[in-house]
Amino acid sequence: MSSITLHDKSFRPFIPYERLEAAIDAVAEKINSDYEGCEDVPVLMCTLNGAIMFCAELMKRLRFKCQLSCIKLSSYQGTQSTGTVLTTLGPTCDVKGRRVIICEDIVDTGNTIIALQEMLQHQGAAQVRICTMLLKPEVYDKDVPLDYVAMEVPNAFIVGFGLDYNELGRNLKDIYVLE
Repeated sequence: MSSITLHDKSFRPFIPYERLEAAIDAVAEKINSDYEGCEDVPVLMCTLNGAIMFCAELMKRLRFKCQLSCIKLSSYQGTQSTGTVLTTLGPTCDVKGRRVIICEDIVDTGNTIIALQEMLQHQGAAQVRICTMLLKPEVYDKDVPLDYVAMEVPNAFIVGFGLDYNELGRNLKDIYVLE
């Protein structure tokens, strides 16, 4: 892994794909344990665009029936959170009376997951659990517990494995941090 440039910023290697895979394996085992033998079909709610790579990898490891749904929310502009969460798509299925596992790429301020959780509860979801690939514990100060966290990271701007800087870098299999 070597440093990369996206737009006007340079990023150095931070988390190699092999560590991401191990973290996804571990979080998938926790989810499988919680949903083992379930008779219903939970909804795996992928938050686009950032969580698409994590969600795809996670789904391959789940051993119970589940339905994939997508939603697109936006709260970032450049490298900063705007503090405002906008819904730009979805959700793509009815969640009324269903168990939902939100599949998020990264949780920092928590504004997005709080808004999404409230929206799904308002739409009648029977249960909403939150699964995130990455958590910035220094920044997250909400009272809502996160059910499944694959990895914790420091409060730094990162790209790769679905995370972007102004729509570039999502396709990188490793994660990079802003220099």
